[in-house]
Amino acid sequence: MEELHGYYLEDLEVGMEATYAKTITEADVVLFAGISGDDNPVHLNVEYAKTTPFKERIVHGMFSAALISAVLGTRLPGPGAIYVDQQLKFKAPVHINDTVVARAKVLEIDEKRRRVRIETTCTVGDKVVAEGVATNMVDRRPE
Repeated sequence: MEELHGYYLEDLEVGMEATYAKTITEADVVLFAGISGDDNPVHLNVEYAKTTPFKERIVHGMFSAALISAVLGTRLPGPGAIYVDQQLKFKAPVHINDTVVARAKVLEIDEKRRRVRIETTCTVGDKVVAEGVATNMVDRRPE
């Protein structure tokens, strides 16, 4: 199983980065609404969405958060890391057919507690749509 493991604590350095990108489809939004139970009409109903400040349907904010989870769980630190905490601010809406790039950048490593603070950012093009800081607990390399 060692080959399936992501980075170990000893492998990480401040400044390391990784990304995960996804173009969000109509099907993604409908499935996310079903899985999450969030069927707010701003995500699903064109006519309702026209009456909102966005003037069109928007993707669930937590969909962007899920993409952050994807980059942390699959790339950096990757498999074996435990997502402990996330502070997140939503800065702009995401629309169907937008490509969201979730980025993780190591900010700080606490060797004693096995905690890694990671800057998390989601962008669509040059626009930041969500940003925050996550904490992951990371395994030490087995002896």
